[in-house]
Amino acid sequence: MPSPNDDRTAALSIQLARAHQELRRQVAAIRADLGRRRIENATDATLVTHCLAFCDALATHHRGEDEALFARLVRARPDLAPTVAKLVEDHGLIATILARVAELADEAAGARSEVRTLDLIAAELDGLAAIMESHFGYEERTIGRALDHDVTDDGWSAMVFRFTARKDR
Repeated sequence: MPSPNDDRTAALSIQLARAHQELRRQVAAIRADLGRRRIENATDATLVTHCLAFCDALATHHRGEDEALFARLVRARPDLAPTVAKLVEDHGLIATILARVAELADEAAGARSEVRTLDLIAAELDGLAAIMESHFGYEERTIGRALDHDVTDDGWSAMVFRFTARKDR
């Protein structure tokens, strides 16, 4: 008979897909809000706050995968090492885009009606959304089964699924 932890472990791929869906929802909401603000030729602190919060959430999710989940995954399934290496490489690319979005959001906060800055943020978020979609789909397809059968959650899931930064950072 499976233990309660086995039931929880069996749902990890579903939790990962839900986390990805929430990140997709967040970037879509920011893109929609940004579109409205570009039409109105206005920025405000709320847009900047949302952009920065999203950047932090996605970075925290990826940091949790890189620092905890992937090491456990590769120990359980060494055959997934090339897949994990590709996912970590993607995380680096995404981190570069997130840094650019954060930089532009800070710039937009200083230039209250700078439409050009909003256009640049929109372009970065469009590219980010496309990369996220490809990355998330690949990750779910390639490691979902291993999550359900080969990896026990010994605490790593907090950052991966709940997007909360560690207190010691």
